[in-house]
Amino acid sequence: MRTAEAGLVYLALGFLLWVRAWSEGATTHTLCGCGDPAMYLWFFQWPATAITHGHNPFYSTALFHPGGVNLLAQAGVTGLSVPLIPVTLLWGPVASLNVAATLTPALSAFTAFVVLRRWAPWTPAAFVGGLLFGFSPFVLNGLEIASLNAAALMLLPLVLAVLDEILIRQRHGAVAAGALLGLLLFGQFFLSTELLLIAVLVIGAGLVALVVGAVVLDRDGLLRRAPHAAKGLASGAVVSAVLLAGPVWFALAGPAHLSGLLWPDSQIVGGYVPSSFVAPVYPPGPAAYYALGGYLGPHLGSSAYLGWGALAVLAAGIGLFWRDARLWFFAFVLLLCAVMSLGAVPGTFRPSQLLARVPVLDNVVEQRFMAFGFLAAAVLLAMILHKVHELKPDWRGVVGTLAVASVALVPVIVTFAPKLPFTMQAVTLPRWYTEKAPNLPPGRVLLSYPAPSSGIQVAMAWQAVNRINYSQAGGGGPQNTAARAGSARAGYTVLGALGLSLGPIPEPTGTSAQLAAVRHALAVWRVTTVVIATDSGAPVLERGHDPTYAAAFMTAALGRRPVLEAGAWVWDGVSQPRHDRFSVPLSVPLSVPLSVPAGSLQRCTEEAEGRAGPSHGPSEKVSNCVVRAASAAP
Repeated sequence: MRTAEAGLVYLALGFLLWVRAWSEGATTHTLCGCGDPAMYLWFFQWPATAITHGHNPFYSTALFHPGGVNLLAQAGVTGLSVPLIPVTLLWGPVASLNVAATLTPALSAFTAFVVLRRWAPWTPAAFVGGLLFGFSPFVLNGLEIASLNAAALMLLPLVLAVLDEILIRQRHGAVAAGALLGLLLFGQFFLSTELLLIAVLVIGAGLVALVVGAVVLDRDGLLRRAPHAAKGLASGAVVSAVLLAGPVWFALAGPAHLSGLLWPDSQIVGGYVPSSFVAPVYPPGPAAYYALGGYLGPHLGSSAYLGWGALAVLAAGIGLFWRDARLWFFAFVLLLCAVMSLGAVPGTFRPSQLLARVPVLDNVVEQRFMAFGFLAAAVLLAMILHKVHELKPDWRGVVGTLAVASVALVPVIVTFAPKLPFTMQAVTLPRWYTEKAPNLPPGRVLLSYPAPSSGIQVAMAWQAVNRINYSQAGGGGPQNTAARAGSARAGYTVLGALGLSLGPIPEPTGTSAQLAAVRHALAVWRVTTVVIATDSGAPVLERGHDPTYAAAFMTAALGRRPVLEAGAWVWDGVSQPRHDRFSVPLSVPLSVPLSVPAGSLQRCTEEAEGRAGPSHGPSEKVSNCVVRAASAAP
């Protein structure tokens, strides 16, 4: 098998994973127009919008208005979205997301295949190793909810190859190799800063292991290679520091940067349990949790799954070929990554807990260590298959390697293949967002329902498909936490409960405090337009708890009836800008809230919906009822 043939096979497999999107319409269908896929649709659209309007591709006030969003402080994957700007401009963000998701596993597998031939020259062995890495459960789980920052691993094998050149082979100039290392680390920053941080940690631990091993086994070789290695690593450090100085500053201190712990609850879901490596599925969880993530197909299972077959092959191979120190080194890396990926357990120490005490590193999700763990496993498997073939370099060796590869991979294939290819959904917009939103005048700031800060991020997909021609309050990602809402925190919480109401926070009843909190939030966010658009065919986790009830609530909060247009309740002119004596831009509401008796919102909703239920389209009944209830109140 030649290099080009291997690449085509990997590309075909990537296409098969995503075949339902391509067959149903790659410009309209993807995993979901909700959850994390909705957020990534936005991330793919913004650079295209920015470059055509002269804006900063790494910062935008179109989300979380007016403070904005910093894409380098989020999982913005600009390393993928920027190269795909032509696709986005021609066919839209759904197409560019589908292209990226199709290419990601194929490119990861291909770069691994090319690099693995350094240790496994027999091409079929390297091909199997590339297959394990590029289409690993870790990558598949990332693709499952479009988390391309976790699935795009194509640069990691190249980093490994350059390190092998600098530290071991030393056939080329140290400065040139170091410069290439710096460029690769620079590129990795724009794919995933988290994986870049983990790469630095794993490289550091690997260097220590190499030095200790060389001191014991090859002291003379260590002294001979040390000057070249030091020069190469220093060159890489200088190049990466120079290139990354600006982007790192922008991410850590630029506009809309995020401080402290990005995900306050990351420790709850951040790590594996030991059985994750051999048990094919996670413990069952609520279906709503998976749906909120943005995937409506069958959940794939543990992203750390190697299976007993692969572990047995690796252990037997290391035992059989124990004289090859390279096997022991990569086994150390695999074990290190597996241990570091374990989550915290009360009363039990986990090495990853040490990271929680270090600023910036405390944001690393433990599971991500297995990106490097699977790379080490791929190298081990490829080397073992190559050595098995070398024992009998004829048809018997081919049969033997086929048997060994089957033992390692068949359990993974059997576990995951029945749940693939990925299930796709049409990215649909409510009628208002197809008829009215594309023609909005400049400067509009929308509060959509459900608000994207509610946990239902579908409004980000609507905005992305409309080429981000308006701004909106709220958004998704780590910035979407109540702690970061500032003085709008109370209103943020009320609007989140109004849209979702799945958790312990009850649906807001329309108390004076709740209405005041929402009005204050709208002023802080400088909202000009509130839109409650309904799509009766959408599931609850895309249309919100009850749009009619939300219309009743917003009628009371805004103090006036909405306009009905294109299947939506719409309030324009929600607030107007003004300036204080220091010329600080502010917003003030244009009306006062209604005082409604307790239970009025629910009663008006029931009267308006009748037997049709929550999916009933917009009508004036509910807002008229709320206004009458407020007028009749003593």
